Amino acid sequence: MVAPLNQLPTSSPSSQPLVTKWDSRYAGHVPHDASYYSKCVLGGILACGLTHAAICPLDVTKCNMQVNPEKYKGLVKGLRLIIAEEGSGAIWKGWAPTLFGYSAQGAFKYGLYEVFKDQYANMLGKENFEKYKGLVWCAASASAEVFADVALCPLEMVKVKVQTSPKGTFPIQFGSAWSQMSAQRAETGFPYRSLIPLWSRQVPYTVAKFFFFEKVCSILIQTYTKY
Repeated sequence: MVAPLNQLPTSSPSSQPLVTKWDSRYAGHVPHDASYYSKCVLGGILACGLTHAAICPLDVTKCNMQVNPEKYKGLVKGLRLIIAEEGSGAIWKGWAPTLFGYSAQGAFKYGLYEVFKDQYANMLGKENFEKYKGLVWCAASASAEVFADVALCPLEMVKVKVQTSPKGTFPIQFGSAWSQMSAQRAETGFPYRSLIPLWSRQVPYTVAKFFFFEKVCSILIQTYTKY
């Protein structure tokens, strides 16, 4: 006897294979969880803060060459002149705002880049991300740098003022310099008058840096996974 069609067993919804939505955070070998993002933040602090602070003497000379090119005519001559006029410690002027400022910038730049990259990739979906990943890298790095420069700008303004002011005309200590910049905000534009020029310099540079970093990594991975 054949059972009526309406009595034939039907497949249960639970028996259907589950389709997992693609998530950029878990698409690679290392999951992009809170621990991963924290390591990116730490890496940014070390990559930007320590390196910028380490070359502070070059930065002091460079800034003075830009402000007074007639007096400071070259890197070596500029260094010697600053030491001769202000002492050997003068080439380290502004090391504290440099360290703190670029540490903050690096934390936001490297940390938020990975966050934005995952968010934009998930918005596009796997197929579109694979097709337009270059644009995702550019958009994520630009977005991250916008926030990074907001963190950097006040400290960068203090740094430049400390490094380029003639001896005795402006405090060198970080706390005192910050207080005077704030007290003279009508004149100095502290803390964000320099933000747009900073964006104009840093955003294109960061976009290029991360795009080519990702591109080179992709080429190397494709090359060496063949062997």
